[in-house]
This record gives sequence, structure tokens and C-alpha cells, in this order.
Amino acid sequence: MGERMAGGCQCGRVRYVAEVEGDDAYLCHCRMCQRATGGVAAAYKQVLRDAVAWTCQPNRYASSPIARRGFCSACGTPLTFEYVEQPSDGRPAKIDLTLGSFDDPSRFRPTSHFGWESHLAGWLDTAALPRLRSDEYQPLVAKWEQARDA
Repeated sequence: MGERMAGGCQCGRVRYVAEVEGDDAYLCHCRMCQRATGGVAAAYKQVLRDAVAWTCQPNRYASSPIARRGFCSACGTPLTFEYVEQPSDGRPAKIDLTLGSFDDPSRFRPTSHFGWESHLAGWLDTAALPRLRSDEYQPLVAKWEQARDA
């Protein structure tokens, strides 16, 4: 039996609890995932579809004839990827949950890449780039302080 983990969208309208097995996750670099998330890749954790309980169903977009993507229509957060057709060989249906939608995604580790033909090599190894914490960027801190005091 796996661990129950919660997640949801940025505004909180769509929430879920998923039964999660293992720490493995993957990065999808295909152009559809790049466009759907607005990122250079999408990070996913695959779970059994029946192992996800939604407090509010996400809206779904048919991103191709074979797949659909769940999202929050209020804030736009990408939440899922799933194939439309279910396995015909008796295997259980699966759904991919976006890693960033988990309340605490820190336990997951990337174990594979998918859609490699579209990967953007310059964005894979960023370890040598300068790093700046959000709370160290004074213009952002000032905006938050102004918003709090308003």
C-alpha cells in the first residue's frame, strides 16, 4: 500500500488525494507537454486513475485525439495527463499528475525522460548557473510587503 498524498491547483478550487507508490517520476519533453505547461518539460508522477480522489473534478482539454489534460479553469494550473482510451488487456487505467501540483513534491526523483526528440539540451544541466532565493530579491520582497500593508 502506498502513501496518501494531497495536491491541487494554485487557487485551491481543485484538490486531490492520491495513493502514491514509490518515489519515481519522469520528465516529458514532447512539444505538447511543453506547450501545455509553458515549460521546457513537464514533470509527472504516474498513479492508478482509481487511486485519485478529487474534491472538485478538474476541467479537461482534449489536447489530441488520444489524450486529455486536466486543469483548473479558475487559475489555469495544469494538473493531469491521461490517455482517453483505457487499456483493453485488463490492466488498470493510469493518470499522470503534475509534480508541481503536489503539496509536497520533494520526495519524488526523476527516473526517466520521455519525448526526448524535443528536449532542449541547454535547460537540462543548470547546476552551474547563479542562484538567487526569492526572499533575497529585494524588488519582490518589497512588492509582498506593499501587498501585505495595503
